[in-house]
Amino acid sequence: QVQLVESGGGLVQPGGSLRLSCAASGSIFNYAMGWYRLAPGQQREWVALITTSGSTNYADSVKGRFTVSRDNARNTVYLEMNSLKPEDTAVYSCKATTYSDSAGFVELWGQGTLVTVSS
Repeated sequence: QVQLVESGGGLVQPGGSLRLSCAASGSIFNYAMGWYRLAPGQQREWVALITTSGSTNYADSVKGRFTVSRDNARNTVYLEMNSLKPEDTAVYSCKATTYSDSAGFVELWGQGTLVTVSS
């Protein structure tokens, strides 16, 4: 089964940038890949999605600032985050979703990486 490992989180000042990576242990070719975040005291929030064909969609809160991309050859998905705000502070996790007739929907999660936006 594919495992996901996020990296790239850290402390950044408001207005700064970070690039998160989600590396898979196997092929992500047939997986739609999503980014989610969980801030303290809040519910998990969907951030961005990239489909198997490369189409993207974003939450209104990050639209125009975040960009999701994928490199199937490297089995990796990225989240480029610009113009970061303190309210972007959260643990960011990636999710891989696929469907097959035999297994139905399969969802896989990484462990998350912490992003802290603070001066």
